[in-house]
Amino acid sequence: MTVYFVANIRVHDEVEYRAYLDACDEVFARSTGTYLAVDASPTVLEGSWPYSRSVIISFPGEDDLLAWYRSPQYQEVLRHRLAGADCDTIVVHGTDPGAA
Repeated sequence: MTVYFVANIRVHDEVEYRAYLDACDEVFARSTGTYLAVDASPTVLEGSWPYSRSVIISFPGEDDLLAWYRSPQYQEVLRHRLAGADCDTIVVHGTDPGAA
């Protein structure tokens, strides 16, 4: 079942966050994930949105997502994102197309 990595990010250190961006694509290219959206100005329909950007990535399954996220290579890169931004990230499970 498809799962989605959803990150809402508040950048507070551009240098650290840039170090993350400069390295993350190389690591991500080895995963089975697909970027669906990277947006710095989504339309807010309800509530507030105190972030600098939102990112949505799809993976074929949760094992694939966790293999990418927990890999030593991504953990090395991730430290820059966590040092440069406050991040709220979640895993969202897709619906089974056959379910009613």
